Amino acid sequence: MVAITKNKQDREEIESSVSGSQKQGQLIIIGGAEDKERECTILREFVRLSGGREAQLVVMTVATSLPGEVGATYRDIFERFGAKRVDIVDTERREDAENSRDIEIIQQATGVFFTGGDQARITDLLKDTEIDRLLHQKFDSGLVIGGTSAGAAMMPETMIVEGDAETHPRLETVTLEPGMGFLSGVAIDQHFSQRGRLGRLVSTLIQQPSMLGIGIDENTAIIVNGDEVRVIGEGGVTIIDLADLSHTNVDESLHDEALAICGAKLHILPDGYRFSLKQRDCVC
Repeated sequence: MVAITKNKQDREEIESSVSGSQKQGQLIIIGGAEDKERECTILREFVRLSGGREAQLVVMTVATSLPGEVGATYRDIFERFGAKRVDIVDTERREDAENSRDIEIIQQATGVFFTGGDQARITDLLKDTEIDRLLHQKFDSGLVIGGTSAGAAMMPETMIVEGDAETHPRLETVTLEPGMGFLSGVAIDQHFSQRGRLGRLVSTLIQQPSMLGIGIDENTAIIVNGDEVRVIGEGGVTIIDLADLSHTNVDESLHDEALAICGAKLHILPDGYRFSLKQRDCVC
């Protein structure tokens, strides 16, 4: 557990990491249940940022138990928008992440999209593999990476694997594991308002208060470009900052006891609003 007194040092390290990421590609992190039938605003933006009609896209179905059905759905949507090429890569086993054909497909991609499902499958089957190394290498040189639901949860260095919803914050509420590490200094939770996940996101942050918590509603996304976050979609994005708490009982609480949290900072942002990860505030 990170002590509150270390917040300033931890925040400086996070800000240094964020400010040094300007050459990276963009992330499109979706809260799940995005529109796939009407305007498809978020998925259109993924294609647009990935190159528009010149986009060469890869749909990663590692998280889902229905890779054929889910992969075909996204391929049809992206082809309807005019993407130049859409491939599906499914890694059912860890050794599949070393497949030379799939590695070559990802090497040519301008955008990679992770579907929903189980975020633990993504890290179990991909983390520290050849595909993982290639994705990070290409992201550092401009690749656009999108993900919805489980594909959103896996984006940060610290990933929420599971946790109780609609509950008061407690240390036992949430289970954390290393994520894929495309984004530093944040925790992501999805289906946020719809599933009442405020308590579990706060429970995550109280264990690592230097991080920002970002809760993304359904059919809503954040687009991360360097240190700036832009909101897109019909719902809202909730950003929680516990770095400067005036009081918490976390050090005295047992694992299953309710937490007191005083002095937390809360931002709620709709479509079109921007937020600076470096300044930890809205960009108005």
